[in-house]
Amino acid sequence: MKQLLGTTIAIIMAFFSNAQYTITGKVTEQNKQPVEAATISIEKNGATIANTITTDDGSFTIKGITRQGGYLLRVEHISMQQKAVTISIKEKLTETNVEVHTFAYYLAPLELKSLRAADKAPFAKTNVGKDYIAQNNVGQDLPFLLNQTPSVVVNSDAGNGIGYTGIRIRGSDATRINVTLNGIPYNDAESQGTYFVDLPDIASSVNSIQVQRGIGTSSNGAGAFGASINLSTNEFNDKPGGEINNSYGSFNSWKNTVKVASGLINGHFTVDARVSRISSDGYIDRAATDLKSLYFSTAYVSEKTTLRFNFISGKEKTYQAWNGVPQDSLIPNRTFNSSGTGKPGEPYNNETDNYTQDHYQLFFNHSFTSRLSFNTGLFLSKGNGYYEQYKAAQSYTDYGLPNPIFGTDTLTSTDLVRQLWLDNNYYGQIFSLQYKTKADKATLGGGWTRYEGNHFGKIIWAENEAPKDFEYYRLNALKTDYNLYAKWQRTITHNVDVYADLQFRHVDYNMNGFKENPTIVVNRQFDFVNPKAGVTWNYKGYQAFISYALGNKEPNRDDFEAGKTQQPKHETLHDFEAGIEKKHSRFSWGATAYYMLYKNQLILTGQINDVGAYTRVNVPNSYRAGIELQGKASITNWFNAAANLTFSQNKIKASDEYLDDYDNGGQVKINHSNTDISFSPSVIGGATLSFIPVKNLEISLLEKYVGRQYLDNTQDKTRSLNSYFVQDARASYKVPNKLIDQLTFFVAAYNIFDKKYEPNGYTFSYIYGGQKTTENFYFPMAGRNFMTGVNLRF
Repeated sequence: MKQLLGTTIAIIMAFFSNAQYTITGKVTEQNKQPVEAATISIEKNGATIANTITTDDGSFTIKGITRQGGYLLRVEHISMQQKAVTISIKEKLTETNVEVHTFAYYLAPLELKSLRAADKAPFAKTNVGKDYIAQNNVGQDLPFLLNQTPSVVVNSDAGNGIGYTGIRIRGSDATRINVTLNGIPYNDAESQGTYFVDLPDIASSVNSIQVQRGIGTSSNGAGAFGASINLSTNEFNDKPGGEINNSYGSFNSWKNTVKVASGLINGHFTVDARVSRISSDGYIDRAATDLKSLYFSTAYVSEKTTLRFNFISGKEKTYQAWNGVPQDSLIPNRTFNSSGTGKPGEPYNNETDNYTQDHYQLFFNHSFTSRLSFNTGLFLSKGNGYYEQYKAAQSYTDYGLPNPIFGTDTLTSTDLVRQLWLDNNYYGQIFSLQYKTKADKATLGGGWTRYEGNHFGKIIWAENEAPKDFEYYRLNALKTDYNLYAKWQRTITHNVDVYADLQFRHVDYNMNGFKENPTIVVNRQFDFVNPKAGVTWNYKGYQAFISYALGNKEPNRDDFEAGKTQQPKHETLHDFEAGIEKKHSRFSWGATAYYMLYKNQLILTGQINDVGAYTRVNVPNSYRAGIELQGKASITNWFNAAANLTFSQNKIKASDEYLDDYDNGGQVKINHSNTDISFSPSVIGGATLSFIPVKNLEISLLEKYVGRQYLDNTQDKTRSLNSYFVQDARASYKVPNKLIDQLTFFVAAYNIFDKKYEPNGYTFSYIYGGQKTTENFYFPMAGRNFMTGVNLRF
């Protein structure tokens, strides 16, 4: 922890007393109009040593160049052709003006612009670009690519980041993180969770990611209660090309990816495609993963219109590792997996999760004038699959079967293999209308979605008598969701922008029973009004903001199993944020303070409801308060660093804990006050140090610290995850080659000091024999492990 704090302080307080040379200039279009928000990069020997963004009048200033000589100045903008010019620095001040050209046939993806927070929007956000994604995408799931962003904690069932993975932001889990894929909601409509395992290697097709912390801007899908993650794949590739990426590593882990791009055909058409396969034996015993995916996108582009169709398919088969490792097994056998061990002898060899998910997306963008644009998107997501389990000594009556009679013997139980199926369709439409002037940016948008879920279970084998492929339950669910939002951002003066955002959202839930309680029928409706407002101030490289946002969120499927007399209320969040940042061509720093006040937050207490199920209950008052610090710096032409550090307090003001009393029956209630919210560490930090010792070779050291996490809401240290500090390393070498665009060799080493740590787990307690007994289960991460590979781009 001391090393991390030292790195962070050094970066944030960095002072470049040796800065000697300055570059200034202006970027304009061919009609001499200034280009705002263009990215200006200064490169030396293939490495970026400084960058900045043009202001409203297209001007830019880069300070802190320490040496004379030749440099490459690169200009990039989403609606402009990239341009690179060679400059020579000899004097203390060098002036360079650049003229760029628009894509006459390209319209920026409006479905992305309508949801993402702009640079001056008053929200905490992190933008992750294509180069960073490609550099870190060596096989691990998408959450692990975001591990170095502020306030993020990631975990993996299999222990090596492949297969089922999880992400928390500011302590909020995936059910409270809104995820969109090209503006289309991706969270599961019922559980509200996000399963990136169903989108294998999606990072190879994603060209940009924006992470908004807190409620953020209005978006499609379930309300964001901790963060939003917006993924974009709708990149325009005007030139033909392709990639072949292959990597191999510990635990027999493989990643194979092939990508092709047609470039612009006949001035109007593009085709992009990708096929991928990722497989691993996993760190945990039998936690094998076999993932396959396909991405296909074709588009028609003209001066004012684009029409794009995407097909994204993912197929996963993973051996179940979601039971965790019991506490008493961590030391003698931390890779223990109880899945499949209900079978006598060797564990059952097909205790697997099997799921296929197909996404069909159709987008239409049109620019009526230079000020007014419109987009709409139609989508269909189809999911189908099951998980298979060997279950010992199962009662026939629990499956709705009569007890079989053999002669004079009546059997009441049997070993069996069952499959729990989910077959669902999720479809709908999104839209946005955008109006822009020099002073105003306004968006009217929204969407509607419909989810049709079919849950059913089958017995495919029984040791004793049972009908073949007997279906023992079938339950249907229907969820309809529509929303309408309006966003407005106005530049009051050159230094001040105001932002307002108002969303209305309607949710209609219909569930015809649950697996354990098939007679419960739920029909609930929710209407939410979610306002947001803020002010942003800019002055001499400083940008500060304050904002307020109100969010409301409906319960998930499991919450409704509480029975007719204990139905949950919706959750409400008041989010207050304030931030400041300083941007310089060679360094930047920032701080964001937040206070997130929850009303009726749903938490697990161990209470059994009126139908005998453990479900979450509402607590009246809880909050998260913290400060996020960030900094990055290009120290020299061959060394740069970045770091972030979050300090927070996450409290439930009053709650009850319920323990099953096996001695006397019923439950015992214990009162708690001012306890930490589960899985909400008070300190989270990350740091990256990158070196370029010789041309084309880059070495990076990555560090991550996560403070103590409690497994439940009692703040009992015996039910917690220890803090941990983990260090990774990565090296890549680009081989000079005139025949192809790029040939890169890389190696990534994870947990290089072989730290034994667990970022996730669960707990339950009960009273037996007059004593309270607690059982903890953990999801350990692998010790020292590696991935290595080669990427070919042509």
